[in-house]
Amino acid sequence: MDLELQGRTAVVTGSHRGTGSAIAAGLASEGIHVFVHGFEEGQADPIVEEIRSAGHQAEAAFGDITCDEGSERLVQQLSERGRPIDILVNNYGVAEGGKWMRSTSVDWADIYQKNVISGVRLTNALAPGMKDRGWGRIVWLGTVGALRPAARMPHYYASKAALANVCLSLAKELSETGITVNLVSPGIISTQEVKAAIRSRAEKEGWGDDWNVIQQKAMEGMFENPVGRFAEPREVADLVAFLCSPRAAYINGSTLRIDGGAADVAV
Repeated sequence: MDLELQGRTAVVTGSHRGTGSAIAAGLASEGIHVFVHGFEEGQADPIVEEIRSAGHQAEAAFGDITCDEGSERLVQQLSERGRPIDILVNNYGVAEGGKWMRSTSVDWADIYQKNVISGVRLTNALAPGMKDRGWGRIVWLGTVGALRPAARMPHYYASKAALANVCLSLAKELSETGITVNLVSPGIISTQEVKAAIRSRAEKEGWGDDWNVIQQKAMEGMFENPVGRFAEPREVADLVAFLCSPRAAYINGSTLRIDGGAADVAV
């Protein structure tokens, strides 16, 4: 399927690693010129080189988007490159440990700053240009855990739950502008970091080396997953790419789960 994205320009926050790097590579493979974002200068360079080595277009950009100054620095770089941003993927987010009665008000405010306001800053900076040009895509990355939060990390799940509200409100704000706004909510994604953590546990538990077996063991006692495995980063990237395309023009203000059917809700 031709996603009709050739020649578009995108920025993917936090794309110097993990799922963000897969999203950046996936968008680039569709003919999009991608800005790979890191928090420090040089941090995104390895992913840029990987994308270019595959024959696609990418540039590095940096800035600490958890504060106004860093976000302005990133936006200024994007402006200086002379390529108007058509697509914003608010991928950056963190899952930090915490517990009720232990996590402080500072912890709650800090994770909201990272998981919500960082994306709000860039949206407010880049959406006006999309509006002027009559076309744009804004995609946020959440988590299916927002629908079934655990007792642990309450501040993390609460911050991610806010994104569904943010996206629907923003979609209404940008009504009839040619811009769509959607939220992608994955389950567990088998990034290198996740695989390393699970394999470390597998070694302690004596589960062997077969990744398929390890996944099954890791999921026991967590939740029922009809697919029987974790998501691959590229699978999440493919969904994001589709939402960014003209073919998804009627999908707007939506939350799309990509969790293998693991969520215990029907909506």
